[in-house]
Amino acid sequence: MWEVGALCKAISTSLESQFNPVRVGGEISGFVRAASGHCYFNLKDATGQIRCAAFKRVATAFDFSPRDGDQVELQGRLGVYEQRGELQLVVEAMRRAGQGALFERFVQIKARLQAQGLFDAQRKRPLPNLVRGIGVVTSLGAAALHDVLSALQRRVPHIPVTVVPAAVQGEAAPQALCAALQKIYRLQATAHGPIDVILLVRGGGSMEDLWAFNDETLAQVIAQSPVPLVSGVGHETDFTIADFVADLRAPTPTAAAEMAAQPTVLWRDAVDDAAQRLQAVSLRALDREAQHLDTLQARIARPSAGVHAMRQRLRDCEHRVAFAAQAGLSQGAARLLRTTETLERAVAKMVTGHTTRLDAAALRLGLLDPSLVLARGYAWLTDVDGRGVGSAQGVQPGQRLRAHMHDGRLTVQTLSVETK
Repeated sequence: MWEVGALCKAISTSLESQFNPVRVGGEISGFVRAASGHCYFNLKDATGQIRCAAFKRVATAFDFSPRDGDQVELQGRLGVYEQRGELQLVVEAMRRAGQGALFERFVQIKARLQAQGLFDAQRKRPLPNLVRGIGVVTSLGAAALHDVLSALQRRVPHIPVTVVPAAVQGEAAPQALCAALQKIYRLQATAHGPIDVILLVRGGGSMEDLWAFNDETLAQVIAQSPVPLVSGVGHETDFTIADFVADLRAPTPTAAAEMAAQPTVLWRDAVDDAAQRLQAVSLRALDREAQHLDTLQARIARPSAGVHAMRQRLRDCEHRVAFAAQAGLSQGAARLLRTTETLERAVAKMVTGHTTRLDAAALRLGLLDPSLVLARGYAWLTDVDGRGVGSAQGVQPGQRLRAHMHDGRLTVQTLSVETK
């Protein structure tokens, strides 16, 4: 869904792209000049009317005082006055009626050339950033030539300017302009000097005064320009066929000159900056090469020193190899000795440990030897058959027993048996 303001803006943009600029004729109605100097009125005929606005800048240039009932021809741009949503023609020029036939021819020529693609944006070329030479086609007696040369002298006095004169008004003007452009094209392609942009200029005037720049043949010649061409014909409100065919339209001859070349000071600063960078890079490169040259010169001047150095390096290598070999053998022997000593210590430690454990076991075993017990006054009893007697029970009075002592054996007879 559209917002009202956005819809008005879209309609205005569509109108501007499809219709502008427009010329229209009719009768003035409801003319008002506001305190601001702006003028507002309706332009009407028998079938319709349109709201018009002529702002102060344009209104002060009228060569007559408009009033209701005047038949006029307007040039302007269609748009939408968004605050009111009204169709509005913003007037850029106004003249009394009577020039409608010329405008009709203008519209027809424009339509034919547009169909041929001469106005297409794809064929428009940008102006070069660095201009080496400028060509100018205009009348030698025109004020436009003075304005252009003054602007170029002020901005780019170092750039050569080639002026090819031609009539810019009258019946012979279209042919003269074509011949001048073709001449400057030939100069551009010769050793005369580079021409990187061409200015086709003329001061302001009526539609009849500027009619030479609406010529179809001239339009075809402009389209053949080998370099970008700027059209600066008339004032800001004037439009000609040459403006539509040229690579760029300037509102005035002076503006065309200013578009053709950037001020010298900008390029001077850029050149100075580039020169400083180049100097710094060059000095660093020279320092590196000088150092490299010194090294090479020292080698060439004393070749024996180089041979001596190589021999010394060879002897050093031999010594390092011999030392490494000897060091390797010494280190191997030392490692073997250390390993042997470590092994001997480990074996001795192991033997000592086993001996200690064996002595302890022998001690524990000795403590269990029955003979040691018997030596302390004890005896071991068996029956006559050698069976051990460990309890009084089972022994009968009068029974013979053997008592084993630590140093012998006794045969005894039981006198009595007493049990616990």
